[in-house]
Amino acid sequence: MRNALPRRVPLLVSRALATELLRLYDYPDPRRRGRMIRGYDRPHALRTARMCAAVAQRLGHAPERVKHYQIACLLHDLGRAGLDRALFGRIWSWAKARGIPTRPREWRAVHPETRYGRETESFLARYRQPLEDAGIRMDGWACEQVEMRLGYARRLTRRLREVMPRLKKLGVRWLPWMKQVMLYYYYPEKLAKARPWVRQLAEILVACEQFEAYSNHRRGRDYYVRTKETLAEAFAYLDKLQREGLLSAPVVGSLRQLVAEGAFDDILKEARGRGLTAAERRLVRSVA
Repeated sequence: MRNALPRRVPLLVSRALATELLRLYDYPDPRRRGRMIRGYDRPHALRTARMCAAVAQRLGHAPERVKHYQIACLLHDLGRAGLDRALFGRIWSWAKARGIPTRPREWRAVHPETRYGRETESFLARYRQPLEDAGIRMDGWACEQVEMRLGYARRLTRRLREVMPRLKKLGVRWLPWMKQVMLYYYYPEKLAKARPWVRQLAEILVACEQFEAYSNHRRGRDYYVRTKETLAEAFAYLDKLQREGLLSAPVVGSLRQLVAEGAFDDILKEARGRGLTAAERRLVRSVA
């Protein structure tokens, strides 16, 4: 981690606690005894959590709530602990090339007969053999890679249960709404009756995570099978999510304002591995 963090992208927990929380992404390799798979999502989670705190503060959430919220944001991808970059990419690039849904709500829209929460099983029943025919061995570990997307709620619940003793040792007070905001992108229906402030925090996480993801070339290649990301596409995707009702105008507007003010310039540089071009700088200064 860097020695200094920009004032408007705050790390509200201690640096030591943030480091310990990010270590929870490390996962014992089921194929090699004694080997740990280093958490793939660590840098993305840290950048997202910093942006989320900035937007939540801009929208007036109380300091103690924002601190708990940032812990949830640091762990928001915990359900993908153990992600096998090569295998995960092969499975989902194969699916994307065939127009196969890759998120639970999208899967159910195409296959409404699927029992809620059984999207992984439905996918495997349909596509295990075609994947095998494509040269992808669909053993238990490969099925875990499917679960990381189509069964994310189930896998997150399992992983949270596994790490809860460590969270208690770290002095983290885990609150039920923290898991709710972590699930919102894949399972917005789970927040249908949530309090408005919980829903807004969930929206902030989706907006910031997706904004970072569209700026994160490595993640875009491995998760979304993209070969190129642009800031214009990032803002277009946020607008699309707003039109779909997943994001609200205050959340998107606050994110845009902070981007225009330059609060996230360092975040973008870290995610992209380079600074903004002159054209990109003009774009971000105009997005508010």
